[in-house]
Amino acid sequence: MKFTEKEIEELNKELKDKTPQEVVSWALSKAKKPVVTTNFRPYEAAILNVCVQEKKDIPVIWCDSGYNTPNTYRHAEKVIELLQLNVQLYVPRQTASHRDVVMGIPDVEDPMHKVFTEQVKLEPFRRAMADFTPDVWFTNLRKGQTALRDSLDILSLGKDGVLKVSPFYYYDDEKLDGYLLDNKLPNEFKYFDPTKVISNRECGLHTL
Repeated sequence: MKFTEKEIEELNKELKDKTPQEVVSWALSKAKKPVVTTNFRPYEAAILNVCVQEKKDIPVIWCDSGYNTPNTYRHAEKVIELLQLNVQLYVPRQTASHRDVVMGIPDVEDPMHKVFTEQVKLEPFRRAMADFTPDVWFTNLRKGQTALRDSLDILSLGKDGVLKVSPFYYYDDEKLDGYLLDNKLPNEFKYFDPTKVISNRECGLHTL
């Protein structure tokens, strides 16, 4: 499945007024090996729900850094059970306890933070993508989150040619709250990403 940048631009115009469900349905009609990724951060139940409604067995790649809050882990278990997710778990090659002794969590200004991010997020993600070799990747990127994400759209092409699909790209928090309420889905805000620290900092996955 190959799209030119011009085709992506035209498709984004067509899809902008479609519902997230319609966007997912369209993308799946083009996909041979779709995946959805999650970290069970706030509002992730929305992207997971919309994907499994269209394809119940879609691989759900969860790259768990090992530093999630207890609330996030409890929330993840609840959502996994509720939606009967086909979770494919990827974790760093070194435990968080071991890393705490030899490195800890470096400050974002520390040169070691790049090494930390590679270990706990980027390497597990690349390993997952190498295992599944998807042609379509569903994610919950939204406009207004970071400068990089503001430059994207519902559809974007990764450097590897994978079609990245963000069905809720134009949804703000209020609209997502409504989606979760309408679909009786849980949410959890006590979430911490040690590779970002602040919510509007890019973690690196979407620059690969």
